[in-house]
Amino acid sequence: MVRGVADLGLEVCCTLGMLTDDQARRLKEAGLTAYNHNLDTSPEFYGRIITTRLYEERLRTLASVRKAGLTVCCGGIIGLGESPRDRIGLLHQLARQQPHPESVPINLLQRVEGTPLADERPVDQLILVRMIATARILMPASMVRLAAGRDQLTRETAVLCFMAGANSIFVGDKLLTTSNPSPDVDALLMGDLGLTPMTPYGSTRLSASSGGPKAESKSAL
Repeated sequence: MVRGVADLGLEVCCTLGMLTDDQARRLKEAGLTAYNHNLDTSPEFYGRIITTRLYEERLRTLASVRKAGLTVCCGGIIGLGESPRDRIGLLHQLARQQPHPESVPINLLQRVEGTPLADERPVDQLILVRMIATARILMPASMVRLAAGRDQLTRETAVLCFMAGANSIFVGDKLLTTSNPSPDVDALLMGDLGLTPMTPYGSTRLSASSGGPKAESKSAL
């Protein structure tokens, strides 16, 4: 699959769970461009959410990805019931990665009926804005992505997120199995903000017509 997509002249980003050094190397040789492997939350809170894998295993996978020469997409989720200290802990772990992840998706929990966190209380949307702003300060060269949960945001909050430092979104009516704002709505927002999406991979990338930050559009795979 990686070879097939790479042969089309596209960037290839995979989310395949834990990797060994050898697996990461083979994926790189097949044409993989980037690897997504989120830390999700702080090391202290992680065990409250995930019991099938250890935090250290995630860090080892990120190390294997870097060793293979792949770029890293690594972020987390807020709204899991974590504390403010846990949110700080997540950003601390991300900022400790050397080099910083090229892509840092900040996800807002999608409360899906029938799942263990379906009844979790929603977080104040300004917390997401603070996460974006802090990620931008800590990782100035990273693409800070507005990811899952964008459909829950008011237009005003979405604008604040861009003003706080977000410069990438996942485009499409669906984000994996949950809803996402439509491309038309996103295009209208980008236009109102004076942002021009980057041109496709392999083409000359354009900065925003306003001279401000660039906005990168990524399809959710």
